[in-house]
Amino acid sequence: MTQFFVDADACPVKDEIYRVAARYGLAVFVVSNAWIRTPPDPRISAVVVDAGPDVADDWIAERAGPGDVVITADIPLADRVLKAGADALHPTGRRWTPDNIGGALAGRTIAEHLRGIGEITGGPRPFTAADRSQFLQALDAAVVRARRR
Repeated sequence: MTQFFVDADACPVKDEIYRVAARYGLAVFVVSNAWIRTPPDPRISAVVVDAGPDVADDWIAERAGPGDVVITADIPLADRVLKAGADALHPTGRRWTPDNIGGALAGRTIAEHLRGIGEITGGPRPFTAADRSQFLQALDAAVVRARRR
């Protein structure tokens, strides 16, 4: 049975995830370092983990597997869940795959290095309505892929 795992601390599409999960009757795990309000639905679980680097990522990576969908902007977490057989989506709808995750990891490493030497790298672009729409389409497609397995 497909489950959604949400790296929730900075996720802008939680409401969309809840709607898609309700439509398909899927469980959702909303994982964060602090309490986040979730709808009163028995299929939605708010999981609060200890504060610290990668604690939420570790919780998700230890549980996500084939047929599951992980929603995250965290590239190393996406890499981990892909290796475990789960599907991974960025909140903008970009699907992380074995073909594109290596380049994303390399770009992340370069950006970290540049920031470390004082360069201003800019950060992510603003989240748009088009991103939200693209995410909904990608999430529906991920559920269809998972159900075909």
